[in-house]
Amino acid sequence: MGGTRSASQSAAKAQSPASGKAALAAWIGSALEYYDFFIYGSAAALVFARIIFPADDPSMATLLSLATFGVAYVARPLGAFVMGYIGDVFGRKVVMLLTLLGMGICTFIIGLMPTYDQIGIWAPIALVSLRICQGLAVAGEQSGATSMTIEHAPEGRRAFFSSFTLAGTQGGQVLATAVFLPLFALPDDQLLSWGWRIPFLLSIVVMAIAWWIRRSLPEPDAFEEEREQGTKDNPLKALFALGYLPDVVRVLLAAFASVTSTLATIYALNYGVETMGVSRTTMLTMLICANLVALVAIPAWAAVADRIGRKPVFIIGSLGSALMIWPFIWSITQTNVPMIYVTGILMSGVVYSAYSGSAFALFSEQFETKIRLSGMAIGTQFGFAMGGFAPTIAAALAGPGLTHWVPVAIFGCLTSTVAAISAFSMRETFRAPLSALGRNR
Repeated sequence: MGGTRSASQSAAKAQSPASGKAALAAWIGSALEYYDFFIYGSAAALVFARIIFPADDPSMATLLSLATFGVAYVARPLGAFVMGYIGDVFGRKVVMLLTLLGMGICTFIIGLMPTYDQIGIWAPIALVSLRICQGLAVAGEQSGATSMTIEHAPEGRRAFFSSFTLAGTQGGQVLATAVFLPLFALPDDQLLSWGWRIPFLLSIVVMAIAWWIRRSLPEPDAFEEEREQGTKDNPLKALFALGYLPDVVRVLLAAFASVTSTLATIYALNYGVETMGVSRTTMLTMLICANLVALVAIPAWAAVADRIGRKPVFIIGSLGSALMIWPFIWSITQTNVPMIYVTGILMSGVVYSAYSGSAFALFSEQFETKIRLSGMAIGTQFGFAMGGFAPTIAAALAGPGLTHWVPVAIFGCLTSTVAAISAFSMRETFRAPLSALGRNR
């Protein structure tokens, strides 16, 4: 029965127009998520410490501001259980619409929020509350989008189609940085009063576009077949009853590779501008260039992962990032602008893209259809929590004045190495048909 289903699914998928639409829906939703997260990260690194928290101790205000970036990652594991259940029981599309609304609405409200001078301690409380809501909402975004694209994709091209989920993160970061770039050229009084609000308010436009694309997206055949069979298992119970706990842990540890991303964006932005005196324009323009390169590099690496396997490409990305974090942070300490561009683009745009092009295919293909979204969501969201708190951990490791960069580089190097080792221990899945994916297939 499994072979017959596999053949019918492969034939259908090869001709399905939904493959491209699912990839586009994944791209635009992921772009919104990372537009929202990057504008928040930029504001946390350069703005919120000055307007949301007490100004008595600037170093502590910076640490607290960066910590709010990580708060959403505390809520994301809880959201992963909720969104995973909804996605595996009611459908991938339901999750993709819920995450879109939750993330977009919270971001818009942050743009309307009063400052510390206006409402005192309620300002940071409101900010943290909205970040928690964002974390709960976004927990199923990448897992839902990846499950949708994997299950719609033609056999032999699942990594390529699923790579649009993480390619969208680059698109979102480019858009967010492009919006913030002219605003950071404003005088401080204008930036801190109204300028920083504009990117948050504009998120409503991206949300509307993503909603329009996603609302007519069909559920994948693989999910519909599971639903037609009338399976009543709770996917969260089935995930552990079927012996997938080791796979969840492997995904969790492999997701530590995300530390490189937040160190290269949020921490490096704060460290470069506030500590080393590199201009905001230089750092933001470098990030735009790196992400533009990644827009091409991610699907290219994904195509390689479809030909030679997910694991080799993932390991290249993780270990390459473990090496490149050293010259990148060092170049910032030297305020060497050409080296910042070269090392930043090489690390974030080229090397890290190998991880981005292979990771979500590798992660999602460890699980069978009826528990795919739950397994991936729980594993990645617990693992991504390390990436979410990476800027705060790095700031603490750097010490007073954020002057000690070597411990930060060691931290980034170790987490990427752990991710590579974990990926090495996973099942290679690039030749397996969709119906054969999972521990017990």
